[in-house]
Amino acid sequence: MTQMLKLSRRGFLASAGAAGLVAGSGLAMPFYSRANARPVFTHGVQSGDVDTSSGVIWTRTDRPASVRFEVATTESFADARQLASLDAVPANDLAVKRLLTDLASDQDIFYRMTAVDLADANAVSEPIVGRFRTAPREKRNVRFAWSGDTAGQGWGIDEVGMLAYGTMARHTPDFFIHSGDTIYADGVMKDEVDLKDGTKWVNKVLVDEKRKVAETLDEFRGNWKYNLLDEHVRTMNAVCPTFFQWDDHEVVNNWSSAKDLSNDDRYSEKSIHVLRSRSAKAFHEMTPIRFTPAEPGRVYRKIAYGPLVDVFFLDLRSYRGPNGPAMETEMTPDSRILGAEQMAWLKDALSKSTATWKVIACDMPIGLVVWDNWKEQAGAEAVANGDNGPAKGRELEFAELLSFIKQAGITNTVWFTADVHYTAAHYYNPDKAQFQDFEPFWEFVSGPIHAGTFGPNDLDMTFGPELKFIKAPTKEQGANLPPSLGLQFFGLVDIDGATEQMTVRLMDRGDNELYKITLDPAKNA
Repeated sequence: MTQMLKLSRRGFLASAGAAGLVAGSGLAMPFYSRANARPVFTHGVQSGDVDTSSGVIWTRTDRPASVRFEVATTESFADARQLASLDAVPANDLAVKRLLTDLASDQDIFYRMTAVDLADANAVSEPIVGRFRTAPREKRNVRFAWSGDTAGQGWGIDEVGMLAYGTMARHTPDFFIHSGDTIYADGVMKDEVDLKDGTKWVNKVLVDEKRKVAETLDEFRGNWKYNLLDEHVRTMNAVCPTFFQWDDHEVVNNWSSAKDLSNDDRYSEKSIHVLRSRSAKAFHEMTPIRFTPAEPGRVYRKIAYGPLVDVFFLDLRSYRGPNGPAMETEMTPDSRILGAEQMAWLKDALSKSTATWKVIACDMPIGLVVWDNWKEQAGAEAVANGDNGPAKGRELEFAELLSFIKQAGITNTVWFTADVHYTAAHYYNPDKAQFQDFEPFWEFVSGPIHAGTFGPNDLDMTFGPELKFIKAPTKEQGANLPPSLGLQFFGLVDIDGATEQMTVRLMDRGDNELYKITLDPAKNA
């Protein structure tokens, strides 16, 4: 990242428009007119899925409104291009998003939106502004961040807010990969939580939709809007695109299509299919994720961010079989976690990639044992089944994928994940593995970014993971530690435009560097 680019982004944050956008906390955003006669933007701006010539932008109004769009390459908007308006209407909870196209590569893009009341053309909002930078067509330094797990285990917006987002934003990444558990639709919050040291955690900002599990569409939407009440989240959103994927807590803990809620007294709606449908609608309404015409609502996709990096987003949730022992010795629909169609897409996309680095954003780790039933330590919730033996169950799909990557001569695959609520670095070594038909690779784990801290988990040796670094709670500290203890984590990745080396750093919310490694790229076969 060049110094000029850093100054440009920091300058934007300090500008009058951005300062008004992110000032304050909760709904008290003093930049906007509070008069009832004028529309108000309620939850800031978002951008996402940015490539060399396009990107998605998002905002939300307080009433039905026609949202006007302007796009420019200068902060002054001297060269602004006006686009057709879009209507913010109740059917989409007053949220609008659009794909900006025909953008110049490697360019700062400024976007401005203004809302006009649909019932009164004279009632016009103050403008709201955001920015992002498009991907380059030539090799240059690229920086991205990743983490997962936001507003989980009852830890909401306290007096300091979701601080790790602000820490991450100060590193001015080109984009942020949110690795899943983007909301906790099943995570009920209270106004106060008693802590072990005798103090209290106070959820300074709380909404009714967080006081119970989400069941209705509006309750799922409310979970998304809650996160956007945090000033640090809005600050980052104004200057950094987020590339979203999902995992289980967007719906309910450990969900699959076979999830049984009949004995869960928290839910009056017992159909996992109904809950998933409502959650998916809210997910796509409230995030700047691209629309896939072939499969509306699809989460897995590829974002090409210039010649140095392609990002492949996986979905280990939507196409999986039921959670269970995962001991099948042959592939069946029940043993799948990627699903046949997603697997075929991934193989094809990886084999066609010409990027130096193939970043695989996976919402769950490969070799860490994640139990479906933690109390009895039974059932596979992730990939590993915990038997340390030859590939079985869901491991069969990953054995097939890793073997394909080796046989196809696909180089420089690096896996990034979250889910387990601590941070770690794993090196998968076929010499230490039960299944050995693959090339060595790295997997980096980060999170939570604002949720309870847990861990560590056991490693399953089917694919030979070696633990190179870990930061997790000690036995004395226990589990579900609040964010105030500082064990909140994100990762930073820098790809050097000249050497093409990838440097990965594991960070905490206090901006302390916990671990660092530089990977040399292998040449494509």
